Amino acid sequence: MWNLAVEQHAHWRSGRKSAPAFAEQCRQLTEARAASDWLRAGSIIVQQQALKDFAQAVVNFFGGTHRRPTWRRRGRDEGFRIVAVKPGHVRRVSRNVGQVRVPKVGWVRFRWSRAVPEGARSYRVTRDACGRWHVAFAAIPAPVPGPGTGGIVGVDRGVAVSAALSTGAAERSRPARH
Repeated sequence: MWNLAVEQHAHWRSGRKSAPAFAEQCRQLTEARAASDWLRAGSIIVQQQALKDFAQAVVNFFGGTHRRPTWRRRGRDEGFRIVAVKPGHVRRVSRNVGQVRVPKVGWVRFRWSRAVPEGARSYRVTRDACGRWHVAFAAIPAPVPGPGTGGIVGVDRGVAVSAALSTGAAERSRPARH
């Protein structure tokens, strides 16, 4: 889906009407799924999320914060995102093994390396350069209460320290990868 969206946007030129946006691409996907058995065999959730991720990449590009979205190649940039995760879609099988439910695939086992965040809303399954698959869960963190003093504090975002405050306090980043 990502590469089809890249192809559609590659044909756009100045003076033509705009390339199809997310809603139009979803309509085209519905028509294509009705006409094609192999496309219908895949999960529509995964396909629509690929289009949604591409739409966000285009917004980021035109916003000047990212490069132009490019082709994804087999063996690199492989992965997909699942949204609308329900509590029963992730389960622990044993101390070191968990399972996650992937639509149209079923239960997929993974090595349980740390606790899944409470209230995980989505997860991304990716493949690294060595061919290992990883599951990363996304959850909305609890809000951090402000000091309520009315003072101004500067925040510096980084990698090793995710947020350093001008008051000297720091929050260390903890990767949520499985």
